Amino acid sequence: MYRAAPSVFGQRAIRTVLSKPTSVRSRGKYVFVATNSQYAVQRVPQSVRTFSTTRITQDVASEPRDVMEYDVVIVGGGPAGLAASIRLKQQAAKDDKELNVVVVEKGGEIGAHTLSGACIEVGPLEELFPDWKAQGAPLNQPALHDQMKYLTKNHALPMPHPPQMSNKGNYIVSLSNVVKWLGEKAEELGVDVFPGTAASEIIYADDGSVRGIATNDAGVSKEFKQKASYTPGIELHGKVTLFAEGCHGSLTKGLISKLKLRNEGQFQTYGLGIKEVWEVDPKKHSPGDIVHTMGYPLDYKTYGGGFIYHMEDNKVSLGLVVGLDYQNPYLSPYKEFQRFKAHPFVTNLLKGGRVLSYGARALTEGGVQSLPKLFFPGGALIGDTAGFVNVPKIKGTHNAMKSGILAADSAYKAIVLDGLGESAIVLSDYEEAVNNTIRKELYEVRNVRPSFHTPLGIWGGMMWSGLDTMFLKGRVPFTFQHPHPDHAMMQPAAMHKPIDYPKPDNEITFDILTSVSRTGTNHAEDQPVHLRLKDQTVEIRENLPVYAGPEQRFCPAGVYEYVDDEANPGKKRFQINSQNCIHCKTCDIKDPAQNIDWTVPEGGGGPQYVDT
Repeated sequence: MYRAAPSVFGQRAIRTVLSKPTSVRSRGKYVFVATNSQYAVQRVPQSVRTFSTTRITQDVASEPRDVMEYDVVIVGGGPAGLAASIRLKQQAAKDDKELNVVVVEKGGEIGAHTLSGACIEVGPLEELFPDWKAQGAPLNQPALHDQMKYLTKNHALPMPHPPQMSNKGNYIVSLSNVVKWLGEKAEELGVDVFPGTAASEIIYADDGSVRGIATNDAGVSKEFKQKASYTPGIELHGKVTLFAEGCHGSLTKGLISKLKLRNEGQFQTYGLGIKEVWEVDPKKHSPGDIVHTMGYPLDYKTYGGGFIYHMEDNKVSLGLVVGLDYQNPYLSPYKEFQRFKAHPFVTNLLKGGRVLSYGARALTEGGVQSLPKLFFPGGALIGDTAGFVNVPKIKGTHNAMKSGILAADSAYKAIVLDGLGESAIVLSDYEEAVNNTIRKELYEVRNVRPSFHTPLGIWGGMMWSGLDTMFLKGRVPFTFQHPHPDHAMMQPAAMHKPIDYPKPDNEITFDILTSVSRTGTNHAEDQPVHLRLKDQTVEIRENLPVYAGPEQRFCPAGVYEYVDDEANPGKKRFQINSQNCIHCKTCDIKDPAQNIDWTVPEGGGGPQYVDT
């Protein structure tokens, strides 16, 4: 189990290790002692290169940062990053080669920030572990029965089930538990897996290639001053750096812009998934049953739908995905999810049960039209940070893991077989491999998601999607485009009426702070706010009068509020409750002014998801 990152990484003090060390690895002037519960760190007198670099926290006195050298640095301990690390070490073991690989993960534990539906395809998992069942992978519930329902306010009408959404051979899982298992397997293979470690900066070489990343400084106050506990971050350099940050990664967004990895006018589009895990009455539980819904509670202009997955042990995973290209600033995805649960079809299932966990995260929906260039000098983009979700399938984990495997094969070939690394490595064959596999899958369904942007709304989208997925299979000589980035789709409040959402009943539906309490989210109070405003006046000057303050509605964690300004009676001020943040990235995506910049807090902060 991964509990704390090494203190040298500048995140949190290492706890006393009581268990017997199982292995020892040396990196630079640090020795990492792996135990059966966590890592301890000991300093040893070895030389290490040091550099002085400019911090984002400019008021903090600059100190030299230590540098640790690896063959491959992976940012993000989710399905893609861990799949890549496992594949690299498996290849090295097969050829009896030494390959140093590190995975840094901002969550306090591997899997703590992982949230998905999830019903996954097991193909890429079988590539890594053909005997995954014998090894105890937590895939316990096969998908057995698919249903599609169209919801009106009071009824659930059966719909034809698109072939793309068939789940035969798939498994209903807690993705956070699967990721924890992958993390354990990576560590067994010799990967340095460091949770609680937030990558805050990309390190570039003099030639502009990516050299690695730096972790953020710890022990910095709200005022960006050093506290007694101050520890500078550390640089991790690699011959290859793989970015696996997940949707709208804080480093990846800057990397794409700096290196111009997207064509002019090309952009990603997103959805916001909100989910709960319930324990339901055993009489109502149907293990392996999968239900997807369209219609209520969303109007015909808003893309989205619900899901209900019957897991093992009387548990049900249910949620609502709302396309973040919605137009009405009064819409609250969180409250729409409460209305979804209040539908008789859903309420009948949940009555008498209890909520076990809650969470939310953004997901990529742009498909092949939104894919950036996947490689650059020194590294590559993998997983949801690149945008490999197949929207009609409502799946992305299989493509995320597959991309990690493909990138690992490319990196291994370059570093070990071709002996490259003196100059920046270019993984062009990784993109070629993606084009021959993942891209083909996404290309076939490329027109489904943007088809919902006709004047017919979901009606036009459903008609086209049925025709395309059942008969045309993408074999048409045209490609629909997404109209505008999600933030630009929001319309002024004057064009819409406020939505009257019902009050929660505290049995099936709940207020937002009650739900946030179920995420286990936590951030140290005295640290710089990681939700940063580029202009401190924009929210009050523009977003409140024009869009009626949409931040207080699009955030599924109650982070943003417009409250009375005691210093200016009769006026409002914008308040950020950053401790509530569950790292969904919605604010960075949907803010119509694009004034909110989501950055990483100190490592280990954020949600502590369970069974999600």
